[in-house]
Amino acid sequence: MPTILAYIGAALAEIGGCFAFWAWLRLGKSPWWIAPGVASLTLFAWLLTLVDSAAAGRTYAAYGGIYICASLAWLWAVEGLRPDRWDLTGAAICLAGAGIILFAPRPA
Repeated sequence: MPTILAYIGAALAEIGGCFAFWAWLRLGKSPWWIAPGVASLTLFAWLLTLVDSAAAGRTYAAYGGIYICASLAWLWAVEGLRPDRWDLTGAAICLAGAGIILFAPRPA
């Protein structure tokens, strides 16, 4: 699986899983929201293991930029709040950082 697909899938799974807990604890939804939340967070963790990297910490660091962008997409698509220019500027900076971490030349 290409790295970007693993990262995008992981971001959606993590946000969905965390939102399930948010819905239960902050929005007054049923505790039954926990079950799909836990399943989603398990999928998130598994997807990150598919990234071709020798170091887990580097994988997670690069994933952070993808997660931030996916969170802003969630803000817009699910919560109905359009990201402002500061959100988008911050996300672009984070993506640049993630790209440096992910694609930097490293000794073999």
